[in-house]
Amino acid sequence: MKKPLPILAALPLIMAAAPAPEPPKTYPAPSEIVAAAPAVDWMAIAPADLMVMDLAADAKGKSRRVVIQLIPAPFSQGWVSNIRKLVAARWYDGVSINRVQDNYVVQWGDASETKALPEGLVGVAERSYTFSVIWRHTPDELVNERYELDPNVSYVKEGDEFAHFTGFTNGWPVAGIEHGRRSPSLLYERPLSLRKNRPVEAWPIHCYGMVGVGRGMSPDTGSGAELYTVIGHAPRHLDRNIALVGRVIEGIEHLSSLPRGTGELGFYESAGERVPILSVRMGNEVAGLPSYQYLSTESASFAAYADARANRRDPFFITPAGGADICNIPVPVRRAK
Repeated sequence: MKKPLPILAALPLIMAAAPAPEPPKTYPAPSEIVAAAPAVDWMAIAPADLMVMDLAADAKGKSRRVVIQLIPAPFSQGWVSNIRKLVAARWYDGVSINRVQDNYVVQWGDASETKALPEGLVGVAERSYTFSVIWRHTPDELVNERYELDPNVSYVKEGDEFAHFTGFTNGWPVAGIEHGRRSPSLLYERPLSLRKNRPVEAWPIHCYGMVGVGRGMSPDTGSGAELYTVIGHAPRHLDRNIALVGRVIEGIEHLSSLPRGTGELGFYESAGERVPILSVRMGNEVAGLPSYQYLSTESASFAAYADARANRRDPFFITPAGGADICNIPVPVRRAK
């Protein structure tokens, strides 16, 4: 008769037979998703749509260049046309950065307000702050009333305190509200998907790095001679009140790191504080300018990236937020490889 194995001797056999625990699932960070995006998901930015602004060298003699992408149709095209004329006339050459307000904006233009503007600039009506579109069939399909365009609108979400919906079209953050309403309160009455075929007003959004047109009191809408860029928390209250004409895609650090102005609203109080702008040229005029691309907001890579921004599950994070403000999903832009 065989003796039974001692309990302690049998224990290793039992443990060895137990299945190994599955390793915890890993999730890529947003930056890893962007890095892995295939070449087909990257869209070229035309050099003619870039505005290259060279500032005076810094205190250490280092050059400072800011590259701005102008917003495409249908948004703000009256102001964009003026800006192109100002660049062609070399009007911005020799103006300066005059205002740096902490957690708000950097603003540039003619500090003397006496420099003559070139001929051919147009006045743009306030109604052009927004653009009329109609929802068709599904929440991610917009048809333009006036230009018969069908821009793709991706990552469409129920809205927030400022709009009935937010999303991206052709690489730009946009928001919208039902036509004729000035408040997004209707958002809480019925879901977005039930409002198809309804007219809405859409507009670009004041996110970090967006470039807008300085203006005086209404009905002045600005010519484009005075510009600013956002360097702080997204001032969404400016949406539909000031024209947005572009975004900084490279060199924002040369603006956001400038000393804050000590005058009212962050204006510099002396000429010596202002940063001279040496030149502004369109990208197709600048020799050796790199090529730039943005991650298509209609691509699967962008959808995965947006989800990862809203639900951080990569190792550093403990609790996913479960959502993201539209400005917390910046559209990736890179130099072309």
